[in-house]
Amino acid sequence: MKLVCALKDHVFTETEDTLGVVLYDAATTDNRGSVGGAVKYQILKDKLVPAPRAWDLLSLALAVTAADLAGHRGESPDGWTREFDLEVATVDPGFWNTQAHLIDRLLGFLTTDKWRVRFIDGGLHPAPHKQPVRPNEDCVVLISGGLDSLVGYIDLVSSGRRPLGVSQIVKGDAENQRRFVQEIGSGLRHFQVNHNAQVPDSENPPSQRARSFTFLAYGVLVASALDRYNAGHDVTLYVCENGFISINPPLTGARLGSLSTRTTHPEFLSMVGDLLAAADLRVRIENPYQLRTKGEMLETCSDQGLLRAHASRSVSCGRYKRYGSLRDP
Repeated sequence: MKLVCALKDHVFTETEDTLGVVLYDAATTDNRGSVGGAVKYQILKDKLVPAPRAWDLLSLALAVTAADLAGHRGESPDGWTREFDLEVATVDPGFWNTQAHLIDRLLGFLTTDKWRVRFIDGGLHPAPHKQPVRPNEDCVVLISGGLDSLVGYIDLVSSGRRPLGVSQIVKGDAENQRRFVQEIGSGLRHFQVNHNAQVPDSENPPSQRARSFTFLAYGVLVASALDRYNAGHDVTLYVCENGFISINPPLTGARLGSLSTRTTHPEFLSMVGDLLAAADLRVRIENPYQLRTKGEMLETCSDQGLLRAHASRSVSCGRYKRYGSLRDP
């Protein structure tokens, strides 16, 4: 399957085998997809000024999200492995094309599909606001609304760190994410956004395997807008998940190999780190709980009172997809 992902003023040439996807705006025709409109709006509204290559990374991640929704596993020869030919508009296509092999490899590891990604001119780089906001938080942490990210956020705040929380909105959980930040972070900033991906004839149920790449890209985008980053320092992006689930070994014979997701697998995060280093994006991804189980995370959480107060409200994003609420089935 071929997708061309570019801004709305791009001259799309669509065929039966090629899907055009508008980045950061609404689709202009019924047979065209769209992704990321809310992201651009929120960044501009917050007066943030991310690095150009952070925008390019997000453009890639959003394009991958659109492809993940558009590709139907049931139509592949083996009923699972899809083949994607992806063109993405970026500000610096010359650089990104030098990284195409690494990108193809990390996406293949994440989704267990075959990827061929190439970059073209015409990416997004908004003019900076006349009075830009450079947040003074000292790190960024991904907040999903789940229990592991809750523990991570509590530990960071309790240790004296000032993390800026970044959340990918899951239907029904936006308020929950905000509550964690407001009641634990005591006024620290929180960036919430949704990719708003829409493609014609999307797979049902929708694939979620590429979603973590977009979540990471949000974190990198915001990290590159911090005052600390603009002063020339590295910024740590914390991805808090217990080591057992990050490796996600199959627990039954029905979940062999690629049927277990790899959203925070150390090999995937390492490859993303290599890509950031090559792009000279001074954002370092760290999972402080890689060598702990969920039980050990809970047992060693630095503020047991806060954990007890909020743990019952935590929820995995998949739970909403399956049950539509916080309640047990």
